[in-house]
Amino acid sequence: MTISATSVRFDDVTMWIELTDGRTLGVPLAWFPRLLRATPEQRDQVEISRLGLNWEALDEDISVAGLIAGRGDVTQHSESAA
Repeated sequence: MTISATSVRFDDVTMWIELTDGRTLGVPLAWFPRLLRATPEQRDQVEISRLGLNWEALDEDISVAGLIAGRGDVTQHSESAA
């Protein structure tokens, strides 16, 4: 059985994800800088799929498996020296 999200809500510092197995995950918004900087209206534009969460306008994709494993934003921004 694949566990997926059924709903997503936010408070000032946390994203709350309801899962199909009855659990609720609370994830710090600090783990996802794009969501942290987003407006409430932008956060509400989430698309829930079988595998995860997507905010097209914010270019943010989050897998439910990653959330369950405790992973935050795994994109890395490298700075290159001139």
